[in-house]
Amino acid sequence: MNLSKERMYRAIIEKDSQFEGIFFTGVKTTGIFCRPTCTARKPRIENVEFVFSAKEAFQRGYRPCKVCRPLEHSNQTPGGIRSLLDELNSDPALKFKDADLLARGLEPHSVRRWFLKNHQMTFHAYQRMYRINSAFKHIQQGQSVTTAAFDSGFDSLSGFGDSFKSIFGFSPMKGKSQRVIDLTRLETPLGTMFACAVQEGLCLLEFTDRKMLETEFRLLSKALNATIVQGHNAHFATLENELAAYFAGGKKDFSVPVFSVGSNFQSRVWQALQSIPYGETRSYQQQAAMIASPNAIRAVANANGMNKISILVPCHRVVGADGNLTGYGGGIWRKQWLLDMERANK
Repeated sequence: MNLSKERMYRAIIEKDSQFEGIFFTGVKTTGIFCRPTCTARKPRIENVEFVFSAKEAFQRGYRPCKVCRPLEHSNQTPGGIRSLLDELNSDPALKFKDADLLARGLEPHSVRRWFLKNHQMTFHAYQRMYRINSAFKHIQQGQSVTTAAFDSGFDSLSGFGDSFKSIFGFSPMKGKSQRVIDLTRLETPLGTMFACAVQEGLCLLEFTDRKMLETEFRLLSKALNATIVQGHNAHFATLENELAAYFAGGKKDFSVPVFSVGSNFQSRVWQALQSIPYGETRSYQQQAAMIASPNAIRAVANANGMNKISILVPCHRVVGADGNLTGYGGGIWRKQWLLDMERANK
């Protein structure tokens, strides 16, 4: 596509849907940004600039249009793939082959490419991971290795054993004494997030472009002596519903349990974060005073930076002493958006 300013302007005049997800229109006179297909009255060409991500739009000072809602479903999983994921959640033993995908009107190559982009593995590898995760939990619940293997869709014990060991690093026979951390992917108006959970609760919620994400995965796995694997967890459904309500401005508190992993000092800092009311902010100095450590401002800031559970443990509500926004793992533009949204719905 020729993405000259004139071509993009013609696209918004024609409401050309083929440009959805390619660019956003920033309207200088109103300070909003829109989808190419927005039905609002079109501005003059000299009053627009084109940006190629929501992040860039925010950084240039634009806010999302209330007509076309450019942030909603910006990373939504395609309907056909969503159906596959829902069925795997219900029955991890299912095996979708290329012929099954074609029968559903899905192109196997496109499905493969989507999973590689969003999960760093092929769809078939994703299915195997889900089956292994399911078998692991059955073993922990007292099921025999043989029953767990065949109930999870494996055709042979040897194949099951090899796959199990390649993922977890130990044999199925040792499964009862080991632990797994479930991982899932969520879409939000501010981008894709990864969530991790164990039986006790949610232990990680981060945007997928967070620079420290791989380090956080490694530290979490080490702290819990567990392997992080794609899989279903009962807490994920509650989290997804509550996050959707939060981003829509209708949810101020979360009921999904949080299982933060850190030192005693970090835990105190994170508990203080959870006590900051929705729609309000605190400085690092105020947060330090909240935990009765008024001189530990720098340590408090470091502990905030080590928080692995975004939004639910709201480190975005902590700002500089002068009120200016300070560092945020998800990016300052997201921090600004979250604070603005909460203030508007307080």
